[in-house]
Amino acid sequence: MSEESEFKLEEKVKKRIKDGWIRTWMMIEVLAVTEEAAKTALQKHVEMMDRETARSMIYKKHFKEAQKVEKPIPHIESAYSLVVEIEMVAQDFETLAYLVMNYAPSAVEILEPDTVKMDVGEAQGILNSLAEMVHKFAAAGVGGIIVKT
Repeated sequence: MSEESEFKLEEKVKKRIKDGWIRTWMMIEVLAVTEEAAKTALQKHVEMMDRETARSMIYKKHFKEAQKVEKPIPHIESAYSLVVEIEMVAQDFETLAYLVMNYAPSAVEILEPDTVKMDVGEAQGILNSLAEMVHKFAAAGVGGIIVKT
């Protein structure tokens, strides 16, 4: 990226933060049986996340070196772990929650602002998205909530 492009991107990010967007750091990790599969999958995952919505923007990506892992899970002798650290801005907490639920980062840190305020509609949207996800897992037979009797 040219120095001029980098400056324009930095200015765009600063303006969005000034407009109340949330600046966030995330780490996303993949595990695959080949190094190439890990790289390709993680790059595509981050690209999809970046294109997901106009209400967010990834402005930094740092892909780490792939690491070979012995016996990462039963019946798999070895695999490759690859991590990317990203910094992004999201227009609101609901957008950020959506991205976390759908792109499954291993870790998330809100860098700024120090306080996040939301109206009831945004809070309800987040809660309904969480409820929908739990029901999708239950419908797929891979999770859900056990109701005690």
